[in-house]
Amino acid sequence: MDWLTFLLTKDYFVLFLVIGLGIMVGRINFKGVKFELSAVIFVALFFGYFYHHYGIDFEIPSVIQDVGLVLFIYTIGMQAGPSFFSAFKEQGAKMLILAAIIVVSGAMIAVLIAFAAGVDMPLMTGLFTGALTSTPGLAAAIEASGSPLASIGYGVAYPFGVLGVILFIKISPKIFRVDLKKEEEKFKKSSRLSVPVITHKTFVVTNENIHGKSLEQLHIYSMTCASISRIMRENGELIVPAPDVALYKGDMVKAVGTEKALRCVEVLIGKPTPKVIPQSGNLEIKWFVVSNERVVNKSLEELNLLENYHATVTRIRRSGIELMPLPSVRLRYGDKVLVSVHKGNVPQLTALLGDSLKHISETSFLPVAVGIVLGIVVGTLELPFGNLHVKLGLTGGVLLTSLFFSWKGKTGPLVWNLSGPANQLLRQMGLLLFLTPVGIRAGEHLTAALSQYGFNLFGYGVLITLIPMFIATFVGKVVLKINFLSLMGALTGGMTSTPGLSAAESMTETEAPQLAYAAVYPFSLVLVILVAELMSALA
Repeated sequence: MDWLTFLLTKDYFVLFLVIGLGIMVGRINFKGVKFELSAVIFVALFFGYFYHHYGIDFEIPSVIQDVGLVLFIYTIGMQAGPSFFSAFKEQGAKMLILAAIIVVSGAMIAVLIAFAAGVDMPLMTGLFTGALTSTPGLAAAIEASGSPLASIGYGVAYPFGVLGVILFIKISPKIFRVDLKKEEEKFKKSSRLSVPVITHKTFVVTNENIHGKSLEQLHIYSMTCASISRIMRENGELIVPAPDVALYKGDMVKAVGTEKALRCVEVLIGKPTPKVIPQSGNLEIKWFVVSNERVVNKSLEELNLLENYHATVTRIRRSGIELMPLPSVRLRYGDKVLVSVHKGNVPQLTALLGDSLKHISETSFLPVAVGIVLGIVVGTLELPFGNLHVKLGLTGGVLLTSLFFSWKGKTGPLVWNLSGPANQLLRQMGLLLFLTPVGIRAGEHLTAALSQYGFNLFGYGVLITLIPMFIATFVGKVVLKINFLSLMGALTGGMTSTPGLSAAESMTETEAPQLAYAAVYPFSLVLVILVAELMSALA
């Protein structure tokens, strides 16, 4: 027993023991529901209760919590940054209104309960973040209030926050009398994706007005927004597209673009044909990975690949989404670019773009360190707000800085964007280092909080989870007239609930829930953090 007691008082041993046990618990499948890494806080609460119950004086150094906090918040900003800013101009107001309704109404309910029932505001802020399953919100609440009660509230409300969203998603079509099959048909007819589907067609040159004119003279890219990837003469000769290559009647041309772009190509060039142009022995169609920092943030127009390398970009894939290769599109670190290029120019193009998966995986920690340092500095600055001087604090400063740098992409030699695997690893490490000491410290107060408020805390968490979803669903369906499948995706994004999204996806064969979730989630993620900080200021 002396040996066990010795180990249980070693902070580094307990830190990794709680993390390991928490991950194991989080992987347990409760009828399709997993708590994943968030289960670490439940194990940490138990350890904190154990130490308090047996009178063991134990605490993990606070610097561990602070390091975990800044890593977690910084990588959250890096993940949300591009989508957060683009949501304002691409997704319109409706989805963002729904996110605001969910977060703000949840906060208002929490504040009303706190004043009416006499619940400590840090505890209620924790209930609010747990009800919305927002660990970043919990981090902001703890950093702003400095109270362990927020962790207790989060631990009490989080389980129903996960299960409640799934339950609501499943029963809401019956409550609101919605025919999901009809909603699917409506979505298929009316949906206009912000990222159009890219396809290709082969055309025969029949327009006499373009006979003998070069691709440079025709300005096909600017006139149609489509790319020419292959050309075959009437005699079967295969030609690599280049600015000085002329088109003649009877030539076959393969164009890549959206349906709208290809219709423009048909008007300019001629009739489509079912025939297929074979791949030239001199032409290579190849995916390149953008890993050269020198081309990051440069537009396709600036690179001028057609003129310089006889290469045509036909597709750009970023984070699993295909983008139109318009001249104004700027390349990001890690983009995958499909290029039609003359074989002799492949080495030069490889040198330009990088095309190194190894380089992508070898993420430098320097931009992370610089970004966090600047974020901490920003958080300490006093900003004038009327007659008041407000500080963003550690969480707000780091979040704001990471959002900006994620959107910026690159400054001089520093590439701010992290690769997906690197961001995920740092985010998970930060979350685990943060949740463990927070949970252990909160576990010491668990008995006192439950004896004072009893199971009412659980009931408060249920209200904060369910009422905002009812309000948002009513407004979305009746007032904003949003397709119900999109509405369910927006709800899960507003509640920052990935398990809820899985439930919504199982109800339809369309991509409506995923699109709405992706539009709402980054905005809601940031909004919960800001609201949690404001609630903590009321304490």
